[in-house]
Amino acid sequence: MNGVIASDCPQQVCQSVARLILLVLIAFAYIPSGRAEKTTAENSPSVSVQTVTLPMEEAYTLGSGDRIAIDIFQSPEYSTEQTIPVDGTISLPLVGQIYVEGKTIAQLTDTISGLYARILRRPLVTMRLISPRPVELSIAGEVNRPGPYTINVDIGGSGGTALRYPTLAELILQAGGITLTADVRQIQIRRVQHPGIEKIITVDLLDFLQNGDRSQNISLRDGDFVSVPTTTQSPLSETRQLGAGVLFIPEKPILIAVVGAVSRPGTYTLINRGEAIADSAASKPPTVTLAIQEAGGIKPTADIRNITLRRFTQSGQEQIIVLNLWQLLKAGDISQNAFLQDGDTVIVPEAPVINPAEVSLLSTATFSPDIMNVYVIGEVVQPGLVEVPPTTPLNQAILAAGGFERNRARRTVNLIRRNPDGTVKRHKIEVDFARSADEQLNPILYNNDVIVVRRSDFAHVTDFLDDLIGGSRALGLARLFQDFLGLLD
Repeated sequence: MNGVIASDCPQQVCQSVARLILLVLIAFAYIPSGRAEKTTAENSPSVSVQTVTLPMEEAYTLGSGDRIAIDIFQSPEYSTEQTIPVDGTISLPLVGQIYVEGKTIAQLTDTISGLYARILRRPLVTMRLISPRPVELSIAGEVNRPGPYTINVDIGGSGGTALRYPTLAELILQAGGITLTADVRQIQIRRVQHPGIEKIITVDLLDFLQNGDRSQNISLRDGDFVSVPTTTQSPLSETRQLGAGVLFIPEKPILIAVVGAVSRPGTYTLINRGEAIADSAASKPPTVTLAIQEAGGIKPTADIRNITLRRFTQSGQEQIIVLNLWQLLKAGDISQNAFLQDGDTVIVPEAPVINPAEVSLLSTATFSPDIMNVYVIGEVVQPGLVEVPPTTPLNQAILAAGGFERNRARRTVNLIRRNPDGTVKRHKIEVDFARSADEQLNPILYNNDVIVVRRSDFAHVTDFLDDLIGGSRALGLARLFQDFLGLLD
């Protein structure tokens, strides 16, 4: 009978003892080390303390698809290489069928050693994992492509014993990244440890993104189910941080809608801007102000303090986010310029009251139109639509229309403006081309304002005489009449 035979030779005894000590050391290497509990806001009396217990690194458990090597010292006829079949059993010489599903390498080594101990004296069994099976994982919730995924396990290290499992972040990236409604502070991993026994692990990936806490980016095991919940109340700063993080992969392109007080309300297709990150499709996602720019910019009557972002979660529920772009302009609060994702709707309301001083500031913002449409009609050289830059005062718009028609225009004009409530207001203003912008005497124009330049008394007389007698005689009489009026003045 082969195997390790007892002998009186001291040298062989020493060798056997040495091998036994080596096996004990190897077994200790597989004992997992615990990980301390992680607490957040430990010394803050105003914040409730939540304890998150992360799992300790667990030893690899065998399953269908693993290819293993079993070596029995000085018994090559019993050594074998096998791929574990679907039923989780392998067949060994003289021993027969062994169920190995769910066992660790150390556990299976002990089992095989015990079985061969009935045949061989002190059998020395070593096992190696030649190629691990791919892990079957599932993910649901606020990711772009929820569902099952199969990911390979990397193997390396000395003797091929170092395994690298896919991490939580890697699975999320495989699933197309998180959505902007994801609550990454409360990601749950459901792991079956034994039949009928399930463990739920809660992970705070925001801690991983903000502080680089890699313990939160845990490695996954075969059969893990990951659930990314929907956030209920997430600060705008956190939402923007998620959008700028590596776990958010915006789609290219996205379809959004912009309605309300913008120049061209409607639906728009936005392309993500910025440099691609590494080998992923991640880039800088579109923002609210970019969407407003695509819609032609805000109207002067827009209420940028109460812009509404309407967004749907993966479960179909609607979320409403209120944005204050005035804080972006005045205080530089960039979190108000929220990132967008496919299907978002941006609603820009009309302001109940217009502050002329604020209109002047808004007209220089990047999400305001580059030009305004103003209508100058009546006694000007080129009446009609005039395109002028924002913050253009009334007298400059008249000059852009070629100025007054000589001897035909009154210097007092009417400015007609439509109010947000639908009413129309008329202002009578005396034009002075040397005057700077003034709220009353030379106001800054709004988009679609109408300036009416009326005919002068002289133009009325000229037109009347032209209708009466026509030709140059009418013009000559009109000039005499103009001189007469001048003498009266």
